[in-house]
Amino acid sequence: MEAYAGIDLHSTNSYIGIIDEKDQRHFAKRLPNSISQILVALEPFKEDLKGVVVESTYNWYWLVDGLQQEGYKVHLANPSAIKQYEGLKHTDDKWDSFWLAHMKRLNILPEGYIYPKEERPVRDLLRRRLLFVRQRTSQILSLQSTITRNLSFKMSCNAIKKLQEEDVEDSFESPYLVLTAKSNISVIQFLAKKINRIENAVKSEVKLRKEFQLLKTIPGIGDILAMTIMLEVGDISRFAQVGNYSSYCRCVGSKRISNGKKKGENNRKNGNRYLSWAYVEAANFAIRFSQEAQRFYQRKTAMTNSIVAIKALSNKLAKASYYVMRDQVAYDANKLFG
Repeated sequence: MEAYAGIDLHSTNSYIGIIDEKDQRHFAKRLPNSISQILVALEPFKEDLKGVVVESTYNWYWLVDGLQQEGYKVHLANPSAIKQYEGLKHTDDKWDSFWLAHMKRLNILPEGYIYPKEERPVRDLLRRRLLFVRQRTSQILSLQSTITRNLSFKMSCNAIKKLQEEDVEDSFESPYLVLTAKSNISVIQFLAKKINRIENAVKSEVKLRKEFQLLKTIPGIGDILAMTIMLEVGDISRFAQVGNYSSYCRCVGSKRISNGKKKGENNRKNGNRYLSWAYVEAANFAIRFSQEAQRFYQRKTAMTNSIVAIKALSNKLAKASYYVMRDQVAYDANKLFG
């Protein structure tokens, strides 16, 4: 007997459903999120299981790693690409688990990428850096606003980064405003130290990789963006064509068009938001340092607007980096811009 298992994963529990090749149900049970209990439940079917499908939620690491370690063939389901029959009146966790197993049996399961366990911590550490950068920016803007409101001039972000707590001691009349400014500065300095520490740790891990050095040949891509792109992509061969990659980077449109008219939009958030951020950042840097990128941006701006032009340039850079990583070659402006 061939068997297929679907696991509807939640924050505290999981619902397991197992079917055979004729869609007959053989097991259905809700279990707490304990790898030992889940393995015990799957053990009687281990010899027959052709695949175990796990729904891709924010907390799938422990479950997928535990199942793979025990020799199960695990498939990560992409929830945003799964389509169910819209005429259903009732669905629940039990239905969802069997639906995952059913799609795997029919070989129509939209699968997500299981990022290698050994490389995952480095990628996630760099993601935390971006979170800290945004928090630092929020503190900088808060202090900048305080200065503008109370002192009638605007201090640049770079100048604020250099401030020490004693520098604002006599800047405000109110001691409460002084405390506010000192608190902002303290948090900015703390986050800056953590950001630098993360950057140094990740760079020491990836600086010898060929992909890292090749990505840096693309205009607008420096150390941080090269590390982000390389670690978020993982295995570039998982993208069959360059269009698949640029779509994954959220660099293409999501319009729904019928008879030449826009009827709505599809899922704009389908893809990797970190790569989307990286290529928009790269595009903004590229127009400063690359004449070819600047001319392309100016042509697009003349036809549309600056936001669409930046997105179009980010799409060009995403395609360039795809070939750079896939073919292991340096960037060539003539091939990209003609």
